[in-house]
Amino acid sequence: MSRLPKKDVVIIGLGWTGSIMAHELAQAGLDVVAIERGPWRDTASDYNIGTAPDELRYAIRQDIFLRPAQETLTARNTPDQVALPIRKYGSFLPGNGVGGAGVHWNGHTWRFMPSDFNLRSHLVGRYGEDFLPEHSTIQDWPVSYDELEPHYDFFEKVCGISGKAGNLRGVTQAGGNPFEGWRSDEYPTPPLRPNLAQNLFHKAATELGLHPFPLPGANVSTAYTNPYGVRMAPCTYCGFCEWFGCANYSKSSPQTCVLPVLMRQTNFEARTLSEVTKINLAPDGKTATGVTYVDSAGREWEQPADLVLLCAYSLFNVRLLMLSGIGTQYDPATGKGTLGRNYAYQTNAGSLGYFDKDTHFNHFAGAGSLGMMADDFNGDVFDHGPHGFIGGANLACNSTNARPISSRVVPPGTPRWGAQWKKATVETANHTANVGSQGSSYSYRDCYLDLDPTYKDPLGRPLMRMTFDFKDNELKMSRFIVDRTAEVMQAMGAKQVVKNYKRGPWDVVPYQTTHNTGGAVMGNTPEDSVVNRYTQHWDVPNVFVSGACLFPQNAGYNPTGTVGALTYWALDAIKNRYLKNPGQPMVQA
Repeated sequence: MSRLPKKDVVIIGLGWTGSIMAHELAQAGLDVVAIERGPWRDTASDYNIGTAPDELRYAIRQDIFLRPAQETLTARNTPDQVALPIRKYGSFLPGNGVGGAGVHWNGHTWRFMPSDFNLRSHLVGRYGEDFLPEHSTIQDWPVSYDELEPHYDFFEKVCGISGKAGNLRGVTQAGGNPFEGWRSDEYPTPPLRPNLAQNLFHKAATELGLHPFPLPGANVSTAYTNPYGVRMAPCTYCGFCEWFGCANYSKSSPQTCVLPVLMRQTNFEARTLSEVTKINLAPDGKTATGVTYVDSAGREWEQPADLVLLCAYSLFNVRLLMLSGIGTQYDPATGKGTLGRNYAYQTNAGSLGYFDKDTHFNHFAGAGSLGMMADDFNGDVFDHGPHGFIGGANLACNSTNARPISSRVVPPGTPRWGAQWKKATVETANHTANVGSQGSSYSYRDCYLDLDPTYKDPLGRPLMRMTFDFKDNELKMSRFIVDRTAEVMQAMGAKQVVKNYKRGPWDVVPYQTTHNTGGAVMGNTPEDSVVNRYTQHWDVPNVFVSGACLFPQNAGYNPTGTVGALTYWALDAIKNRYLKNPGQPMVQA
């Protein structure tokens, strides 16, 4: 193994959090290197307009996603089952390469509700301890909405998020989300232009007494220049967002928002096609000395550094901590340990509506974040007492695409191939709409991550094992929400409504969402968390962790907006406090 010259900072992963951390710390004068397992990816060369809208390459063959041969995990529903390796990613799709999952996302960009941050205290105060689901391990965050608000605001401005404020400095705004937390400023760009489906949803939801508003999204609606000086172009509604890179510089991603300025900094270096295998520790185990990584030729390198930042995908941050022996593995039998604890997912479901042949939705003129929402049944906005569950979901009518291979919705009972299938495809094409939901997923004692005792990766390291299933509380919540989506769909004028309830057990095969959370949660004490409120590891103070692995549980929203806010929150602590006294734990001021 060859030892390289020491750096001030080594960053593991160059996606959203890695690129932001690298830019801000390099700008502060530190010598920064980022080590990325996948290839370099750039808009001009990898997602140009001549090749980007290729459904077969990207959506079907999954060209830009992680391959199980690079890293996979084993999965099971309960601790008494034997976990088996995921041979093809399906339920969730991690990114591969520079930009990570920030390249292929749809762009929904949310702020969690204020009550999401003191969730346990809020629910116990309103409903009592006995109302919580059995064996739930939900807990309060160590930070509040008010503390994160300025960081939400800055991340949204870096991304140029399109939307309409509903609560501007405590004053409700017409046309926005009346249930959101207060905002210090309006969204950077106006909402995307709605199509027929969004207009019908808005009318129907309003008539039902709900409060519809445009989906806040990372598909910018107008030409925009962000605080870093990076220019973005207005969305063209091409319908190639989810699972694709944006050829038009319209979808917020590390490539369109951060990397153009980061790569001009002479004190920053990116090493791609290199996998970090271990965070190295001093003999006392209390200080990280850098990382070990393997390059594409199989050569092993040691990169010393004063500060180590884990900025990989959430699941892989957790695994690397486990492989490095940093932290205490969670044991579901005793409830002791924290690493791997509180894994959670997202509970999505909805209703599909079939309309008459005179209703043309033209979903092909879509965008990843083109949608109309209602938050009347999200979080704890409504009284859960009569319903017997906690949690909630947003209601959404989105028009993301009508790509020719995968957008072939046919009525129930239609054969899966042949003449009748073709006939049904023609008859229903352009005449269907969906009202979906993105539901919360709360944490439980027997939903966790650990290292598999049997299966190993090509380097001989144990795979990570995921133990997860949808619980009765989440299924009951989702069933209630799906009934609400059907009511809206009926009011929109559908001639047939099909309810698609979420059902257990969780299955790794069909795509659901890439919103994996928890496993390295942040908290107020080492007994209930892996990192402190500043995302600094309790045991190794010069290690900081980023991403959705920090979440104690997941709310009824995409995690990216909160991941971005936490990144800037951590950066504020690193730059203004940690670097003045490096290597020392930070305590709450």
